[in-house]
Amino acid sequence: MTTSRFAPSPTGRLHLGHAYSAALGHQRARASGGRFLLRVEDLDQSRSRPEFVDGIEEDLRWLGLRWDQPPIVQSERIEAYREALSRLRAEDLIYPCFCTRADIVQVAAAPHGDPGLFYPGTCRGLPDDPERRATTPHSWRLDSAKAVARCGLPGWQEEDGTAFEATSADIGDAILARKDAPAAYHLACVVDDAATGVTLVVRGTDLRPSTPIQRLLQILLDLPEPTYLHHPLVLHENGRRLAKRDLAPTLAAMRDTGVDGAHLAKMLATGVVPGGFRLGTP
Repeated sequence: MTTSRFAPSPTGRLHLGHAYSAALGHQRARASGGRFLLRVEDLDQSRSRPEFVDGIEEDLRWLGLRWDQPPIVQSERIEAYREALSRLRAEDLIYPCFCTRADIVQVAAAPHGDPGLFYPGTCRGLPDDPERRATTPHSWRLDSAKAVARCGLPGWQEEDGTAFEATSADIGDAILARKDAPAAYHLACVVDDAATGVTLVVRGTDLRPSTPIQRLLQILLDLPEPTYLHHPLVLHENGRRLAKRDLAPTLAAMRDTGVDGAHLAKMLATGVVPGGFRLGTP
């Protein structure tokens, strides 16, 4: 039996791309007689809003998708992330990083987003300074060289049986806990997937680059290995990807125009998207 999950961030209303991912995960779970879970990834408290959590649940119900237990809320699971971080720290696999994003961009020309793969290692190997850690904001980074030396480069398997093997270029000193949050995406994701018994991770191909780091963390923390389904993205007809920041058409707006949500979800689960959109890679 498959246990899948849909894990949105409550930073805006859901759009068609979210619906596609949720419908696929729900279909895989139900086809196997398994479970479909909802996880609210609200660790970014500066952008998360309670009304968007309500909107997520409203949109999923409109699509006819039901989750099998109360939603997992990441802001309520801080202790679990701290325990995982403490274990990695005790094994000397993470280090404090005092760099700002501007520091990293200046040194490494890192692109917008989490610059883990591009981090030049400025703080790696610094002597531990408890006083500085107590008075200076810092994140915690994975020491990828030590991690790979311990367990090798990770691999994973897609739902269709395709096997992938990470390369050294896929693994960087990713941030596992931010200056303003007790955990970052990679750490919280693997801890929560393991705690809730997720066996199939369904998400877009844009998140496939996250998989090598997350597989490495699963090995380091002795967590079970799920299977992965990295699906194509829902794009505008011109190839532009849907994004909250670009004010992509929301599910709420589609509902207001009379679209049948349950019918839409059934279409999406078979890989059919409405006119004006297509599946692909931007």
